[in-house]
Amino acid sequence: MDERRAWIPMEDGVRLAARLFVPDELPAPVIVDALPYRMDDLTASYASEYARLCEEGAFAVCRIDLRGTGSSAGIAIDEYHPQEQADLCAAIAWLAEQDWCTGRVGMYGTSWGGFNSIQVAMERPPALHAIVPIYASDDRYTDDVHYMGGILKAIDLVDWVIYMAACNVLPPVPAVYGEGWRDEWLRRIEGTEPWLLRWLEEQDDGPYWRHGSLRPEYERIACPTMIVAGWADGYTNIALRAYEALTCPRRVIVGPWAHSSTATSVPGPHIDLVPELIRWFSRWLRDEPNGIDAQPPLAIFMRRSTRPDPELPEMRGEWRSEPTWPAERLRVRTLRPEGAETDRIAVRGDVGTAAWISCAGKPPWTLPDDQRADDARSLAYDWPVEQELEILGHPRLRVTVTSPHEIAFLSARLCDVFPDGASALVSRGVLNLTHREGHTDPKPLEPGVPTAVELELEATSWIFEAGHTLRLALAGSDWPNTWPPPNAGELTVTRTSVELDLPVLEGRPIAPPPVFAPPPPRGRESDDETEQPPVVREVEDDSVGRQTRVVTSYGSLYDGPFGATIEELYDGLVGVAHSQPGRAWASARTRYEIAWPEATVRTEAHLRFRSTASTYHVLVEVVAAEDGPDGIGHVERRFERRIPRRLQ
Repeated sequence: MDERRAWIPMEDGVRLAARLFVPDELPAPVIVDALPYRMDDLTASYASEYARLCEEGAFAVCRIDLRGTGSSAGIAIDEYHPQEQADLCAAIAWLAEQDWCTGRVGMYGTSWGGFNSIQVAMERPPALHAIVPIYASDDRYTDDVHYMGGILKAIDLVDWVIYMAACNVLPPVPAVYGEGWRDEWLRRIEGTEPWLLRWLEEQDDGPYWRHGSLRPEYERIACPTMIVAGWADGYTNIALRAYEALTCPRRVIVGPWAHSSTATSVPGPHIDLVPELIRWFSRWLRDEPNGIDAQPPLAIFMRRSTRPDPELPEMRGEWRSEPTWPAERLRVRTLRPEGAETDRIAVRGDVGTAAWISCAGKPPWTLPDDQRADDARSLAYDWPVEQELEILGHPRLRVTVTSPHEIAFLSARLCDVFPDGASALVSRGVLNLTHREGHTDPKPLEPGVPTAVELELEATSWIFEAGHTLRLALAGSDWPNTWPPPNAGELTVTRTSVELDLPVLEGRPIAPPPVFAPPPPRGRESDDETEQPPVVREVEDDSVGRQTRVVTSYGSLYDGPFGATIEELYDGLVGVAHSQPGRAWASARTRYEIAWPEATVRTEAHLRFRSTASTYHVLVEVVAAEDGPDGIGHVERRFERRIPRRLQ
């Protein structure tokens, strides 16, 4: 294997920095991973997977720093900007023309790299022959970090949303960019604005969010597509939804995983995904008849009743294969509560802390905890499970709700209650009821008038064991996963209107289960005794001030390429008043410091965010600094906005 550096030219003169892993036997197909997360420091560890694809699969691999990030020139204008897709189509064409390439290119990646694999495939560049999006989404409005059910995401504000503001103003790597790196850094600082400001202006679905969203135009993808998803991740809905809608050759793998490697994620069980990547790309980039397109196309981990644990090492369950979707043995079973009473939900801002984030990852972003406390503050309907019950797909709720206000939210959690009362989250959904007829044209509720709504819960798999209880828990908020509603009060539920549709699998599996390679052995523990920043996740209930706060903190210290020492620190806090949910707030700080032999640089981003019932107040401060006679000194930019809550 030969490692190389390359500059990929764009039509406007901007150069994209690329790192190449080239196999011994040439020419070879190329696999592209393109990210904004700085290949030469913050995500330098990804190189080990690229090396495996090169050495074990005999593929060339190209990692690209996106425009305006890492050592690439230009400005990172926005997330998934049209310029990004144009750049990557040009990069694919450039790679296909190299004499060491066969002319066939694939794309893959986790999270952002999965998103842009889908987006570039939608553009159909001639040389792109296959993609593998991992933990990605087909819908940027409903299934990403910005909005969920027509409601602003809350806890995400204090992590990825704000740390990108600091990451995007880090400088190019001096040893890679060369002369002029400080000038490029200053242009980057001056030209980059926090993306959050635009997202807050785009509170409803529309052209902004449809750009880069595959849904509903699935016919735009023609190249073979393998989707990898995890039940504990926030980007699961694409798996079954897109498989059903796509017409290209396709495959789906859904494991128990959170937003991290299939080999190490909490929870397991784990697999080695690299052999699956090699098989998929070998079939479609080399025409290798390896049988991957002849086996059942859906590999699904069916989760089984497992006690809740925020750091659950392994989920109980079993792998299943399904030859079609919707599965032949899939049936809809509708549950209805008994009685004809009118039920009530007391709306308060702090319901949801036990399932505090819809996209789990590494600590502090842990898995859902025992739901009992939130169940007690919700309207719960229970059904005994007399024999094993298997579900796979989207549960759907129909219900008639009466609100005293024009704006109200409804949260639904499907739980598995153990005989001792422990409550495990199975699926969740949340809806801004002004979006009951769709996310593009919200309509205020008529106060005091019963309103029929339908709420689709997130795709799930679960085997409820006999003797357990299936619970539907309804609440007026899902905080801190989403921002709380503007007003307190009481929602009225017409019990006879409640219908819960479950996607039930009946009978025995009709195909043998898939077989995956076990994860590679973990490397030897490092001898580095550097003390790492503590990991903090605390829920603070203030009974005197009648407010709840969630505090997070984590970071890392490590060495990187080109003699770098890197420090990352992330602190966040979200809070809400119990009886005045419209009064909520968030604050966060991200700090990066990179010490190279040539210079020591630092960037920070600070967020101060609060709401009233009618307005979002946002302040973002971005700092870039370098001391010394040749340094840029201390540069600070301040962005402050007051943005109306439009039916939010």
